Amino acid sequence: MYIYHLYIITPILGLLRNYSKYKNINFKIFIRSPIVYGIIYLYFKLSYNKINIYKILIYERWFFLIYKTIISINNNDYIKKKDKYIRKYNLNYALK
Repeated sequence: MYIYHLYIITPILGLLRNYSKYKNINFKIFIRSPIVYGIIYLYFKLSYNKINIYKILIYERWFFLIYKTIISINNNDYIKKKDKYIRKYNLNYALK
């Protein structure tokens, strides 16, 4: 297996997970990881002239973790879904 095949494994696994969870395929979500891989690859190529594929894969995951966290904070997701979390996880917010 070529090392560059790693670039396609994560998007395919994400595609399979989204299909199994939501029963639809979203091409924009599928293609965004390879695009971010390409941007990070170009940055490493231009800056360091040394490519570490594993760093690129990790930085892409970190990028989306930060991106999704910012989106969640901006959308106020926790407050909107608080009742669901209370029921699902039997949370108690009473002050002690």
